[in-house]
Amino acid sequence: MNTEDGKRSGRPKGVFTDKNILKIHKMILYDRKLTLNEIPDTLKILTERVYHIIHEYLCMRKLCAKWVPREFIFDQNNDELMIRSSV
Repeated sequence: MNTEDGKRSGRPKGVFTDKNILKIHKMILYDRKLTLNEIPDTLKILTERVYHIIHEYLCMRKLCAKWVPREFIFDQNNDELMIRSSV
């Protein structure tokens, strides 16, 4: 019984490269109001791949029509809780 995967036809997962991640990050930093559909048109990759890069690799999300890091949201919530608890 062989448990190894054989070679498969199809496209390799070459979208998640450091080059593409850096390009997407620069695009978002340049224009935080950039929509999710504008990025794949520029880079010629699928929207779902761009979504995955933004959320998993860059740890960002859309808030009030702007891309922000997830840690920023967490820090804001933490500050708000500390203010409420001190009052």
